[in-house]
Amino acid sequence: MRVVTDPRCLGHRPPRGFPERPERLRAILGHLRSEGFEIVEPERSEAAAERARRAVTALHPEEYVARFERAVARGDALFDSADNPLSEDTAEAAWGAVEATLAAADAAAAGEPAFAAVRPPGHHAERATAMGFCWLNNAAVAAQHLLDAHRLERVAIFDFDVHHGNGTQHLFEERLDVFYASTHQFPFYPGSGAAGERGRGPGEGATLNVPLPAGTGDEGYREAIEGTVLPALAAFRPDALVVSAGYDAWRGDPLGGMRVSEEGFAAWGRRLAELAAEACSGRLLAVLEGGYDVAALGPLVAATLRGFAAAGVRERVR
Repeated sequence: MRVVTDPRCLGHRPPRGFPERPERLRAILGHLRSEGFEIVEPERSEAAAERARRAVTALHPEEYVARFERAVARGDALFDSADNPLSEDTAEAAWGAVEATLAAADAAAAGEPAFAAVRPPGHHAERATAMGFCWLNNAAVAAQHLLDAHRLERVAIFDFDVHHGNGTQHLFEERLDVFYASTHQFPFYPGSGAAGERGRGPGEGATLNVPLPAGTGDEGYREAIEGTVLPALAAFRPDALVVSAGYDAWRGDPLGGMRVSEEGFAAWGRRLAELAAEACSGRLLAVLEGGYDVAALGPLVAATLRGFAAAGVRERVR
């Protein structure tokens, strides 16, 4: 199990009281280290930075990226949305998140399950618009990187954040080489993710939304994931599975309204790793998205990773 992060991810410092704050990532890393997980920080280099920019601009226009960087350099307070406050190191944090995610994707491509412990999150970032605490869409960039750099043909993305990943869906909704599936509270921010959203044009059928009512707990999620999401992912026959791992469906999260337990997240991790082992040679990448109960985040992420590991042990025994 490869856990990858970048210390620059801690540099984005929103105003006091903002839910997406550095303490989230510090809590996760501290807890994972206490449980014995090895955490890797890739070396910074000009080549890594250039690779990250190429990967990002394969999906986000260069004009958008430059506009974001100029806003940070000017000292602007916000970018595109009141949900997206800037600090002097916000751009560096976003690039650190991308570079760490790409390093984790490389490990996943080699068959080693990987978790990108990064912030700011990414799944709300549209092609040329920042929103929902997100500037660059880490999971989407990783999926495109797996297709381009590792010459895979099909990548599936499963997003279990409590909020629908509008940015990821819209980036790929007209394509058939990326399958996007999401479970999320509905109706809820950002307002997208209805069951009827199934992709557009040539990509129709490669989007699966499973909207769930507020208050859904382990059993409701189990039915949705095992009964609908996993069969659809298996039928797509992906070469790699990318997971947008948001922990705001946790029963104590201040921004969500769901009732998922730690055991629920562990079960999802186990079933997703089993699917990856069976369908795509163990190519499994998880990328941190939301989750705002700082005290709970470390144990919840660890539960997912233990689920990954348990599935891996069983697969080796077969």
